[in-house]
This record gives sequence, C-alpha cells and structure tokens, in this order.
Amino acid sequence: MSTQEKSGINWIAVITMMFLCGMIAFVTYLGQPLSNVWKAQEAIKNSTMLAMLGNAMVFAAYFFMGIPSGMLLGKIGYKKTALVGIVAGFVAMAVQMVSGKLPMDGGIVLPYSVYLVGAFIGGISACLLNMVVNPMLNLLGGGGKRGNQLNMTGMTINSLTATVTPIVVGTLVGAVTKETTMADCDLLMYIALAVFAASFIIISLVTIKDPEQAVVTEKIGAFAPLRFRHCLLGVLAIFAYMGVEAGIPGVMTQWLTSEGTLTVSNAAAVAGSVVAVYWLLMFVGRLIGAAIGGKVSSRVMMTVTTLASIIFIVAGTLTTGVAARMPGIVTEGGISVQMVDVPLAALFFALCGLCTSVMWPAIFNLATEKLGKYTAAASGLFMTMVVGGGIFQVIQGVVCDNFSYMTSFIVPGLALAYIFIYAVGFSKPAANIDELVK
Repeated sequence: MSTQEKSGINWIAVITMMFLCGMIAFVTYLGQPLSNVWKAQEAIKNSTMLAMLGNAMVFAAYFFMGIPSGMLLGKIGYKKTALVGIVAGFVAMAVQMVSGKLPMDGGIVLPYSVYLVGAFIGGISACLLNMVVNPMLNLLGGGGKRGNQLNMTGMTINSLTATVTPIVVGTLVGAVTKETTMADCDLLMYIALAVFAASFIIISLVTIKDPEQAVVTEKIGAFAPLRFRHCLLGVLAIFAYMGVEAGIPGVMTQWLTSEGTLTVSNAAAVAGSVVAVYWLLMFVGRLIGAAIGGKVSSRVMMTVTTLASIIFIVAGTLTTGVAARMPGIVTEGGISVQMVDVPLAALFFALCGLCTSVMWPAIFNLATEKLGKYTAAASGLFMTMVVGGGIFQVIQGVVCDNFSYMTSFIVPGLALAYIFIYAVGFSKPAANIDELVK
C-alpha cells in the first residue's frame, strides 16, 4: 500500500500546489522592484503613482478574472487551469521583456504601455493559479484542520518566495540610474521564462485528479453570497486588506529608492533587503498562525493584528528622521551582506508584515462562516476583490505625489481601521443564517 493510500492524501498533488504557491508570489511581486527601473526614466521620475502602476496592473487583472477563473476551473479542471495560468505567466514575462527592446526615442509611452500589458497578463496568471491552489489544498486535506494546515503551509511558501524575490531582483539589476532600462533586466527575464517553461513541463507530467469533494451539483449565482451581511462586509474587508498587503511594501520600495533616503550607491539592492524583511516577517507570522490557529479564533487574531498594524504605521510616520542599522545586501566590489543605515520608520512598516500574515485566512474564515453551499461562490468574489491591491496602490501613489510618502501611509491605516471594525462588530453571521442557507 502506498504512502498516499495510507494517509489518504495525494502528496504529489500537494507538493505541486506548494510549488504553485511560490510561483504566485513571484509573478505578483516581481513588479515592485522593477518599478524602480521605470521610475529612473526622466518621463515618470517624479511620479510615484506612474511608477507603481505596473504592480497595480497585476492586481487589476483579478477584477476581470476573479469570477471567470472560477468558471474556467469548473469547466476544464484543476490541472488544466494551472497549466493555462503558467502559460499566461510565460507570456507575461515575454511581453515585459519585449518592452525593454522598444526604442525610447519617441518617448516612454509605448514601451511603458507594453510593460503594463505584460504586468496585467501576469495578474491573470496569478489569479488562475490562486483559484487552483486555495481550494485544491483544502480539498486535498479533506477540509477542516488538515485542509487549513495545508493552506497555511502553502501561504508560508508564498511568503518565503515573496521574501526572496525583491532581494534577487535588486541584486541582479544592481544600482539603478537614469541610464538603467528594462533591457538591463534581461538576465532576470530569461531566468523567469526558464522557470515558467520548466514548470509547464513538470506539471504536464504530474498526475493530478480533481478531488471528489470538488464536484458541485447545485448551481449558485456568482453574487448570491452577498445577501449575507457578514460575507458582504468580509468581501470589502479583503478589498481593504489587499491594499494594505501590497501598498505598504510597494510605497516602501519607492520611498527607500527616492533620492536622499538611503545614503548608499546601491539603493535598489539595500531597499530590496529592507522590503524583504516585510515578507520575511509575513513568513514568520504564518508559521505562528499555523501553530496557534487551532487555539485562537479568527476574530481574536484579526482584532489583535489590525490594532498592532495601526500602531506600527503611526510609529513609522512619527520616526521618519530617526536612523537604524540592519543587515543589507551591498553590491560594491562583489555581493556581500553588511550593516547599513536605514530609516527606523522602514522597520516599523516592515513589522506590519508580521500582522498582515494571518489576515487573509482570518477574513476568509469569518466571511464564509456558516455559508455552506455558498462558500465556493464567495471564493470567486474574494479573488475579484484582490483588485484592491492595485486600486489602493494607485491612491497611495497619488497621495505620495501630492503630499509625501509618509502622508500616504494614512491610506493603509484607514483600510486597517475598517478591517478592525469588521472583526470586532460586523463579522458575526446573522442569528437565522442556518435557515437562510438552506
């Protein structure tokens, strides 16, 4: 009898899903360090909003693909949907690479527009892969605590990849000057293309059968879950949460690489190291969340972490003139790790990663509590609301351009305030919900 039969879990499928969790993070957060390359161009040098637009396009794709990706999943199954997502990721990297080959003599509009299209296709890839991974891990674990454990493990791998991505990109690209263009990122793009090509081949050869629990016999309307207040407000909470998760590290990248913030020549690499702390703490937070998830309720977890995040943001905005030292990657005279001076505020903002780590699963649990047959439809709505990561970044970028980087952190602060209110007062299902879901 095989290990799979003894445990009742298809470990080959589980490992494949874990790998895809890492791919999602790579596609999603590649745009943050690449935005520094475009911001170095004179045409958009003074616009943080335009520089952040590339990463925002990744999240914008979720708005258009959230519900359709669920329909595609139901039509062609998990494995084929994953393969379509990987192909989309390959195309996204190729299009972004092409943007660096276009002539800049006629201005930046055409090359940057092509880059934005590539980023949007990357978002389609991430959305499709997310739609496969989240329910698949839960179903492979048979739901309950085992399903939740597999999902938390997948999110941990996602955070680990997100931690490594800005460091690798910052190191490969090196110092960003006004002469730096996307053409200087060719090595990175070639590596990305190779990873997607290899992923397609590997997953094509792996046998992944759709779990029996995935079969749905009753057709549920895409927006039906919104009739339940705790779900409706929870979907809005996910919209706000994505603005926090993506906005804080996104603006940190722009702020730390802006002129005069870091007194080192390789600001991009050092900034990548600092932003990586945010993702590293997110990784640590998910490990802790997985360990205490069976003992601490999602509501308590949400209340504590949102309040702590607000405190960290306030502390960061009040300590902008204070310096701190931390290990950072230095590329002068070879790659090495050295102690570098960074703003203390950056470390406070990075601490938010420890808190945001558990917010997605906690909000999901609260918003889908007792939904029964409406849970799958609610998952599609959650994917659609990932667009908040793009919308909030653009809003934060506009505030940066018109006021200051520090002022822009009011945006994720307000989003966290809403999530806190949702957790404390509006996340409980109605008393008669058992009758309503029949």
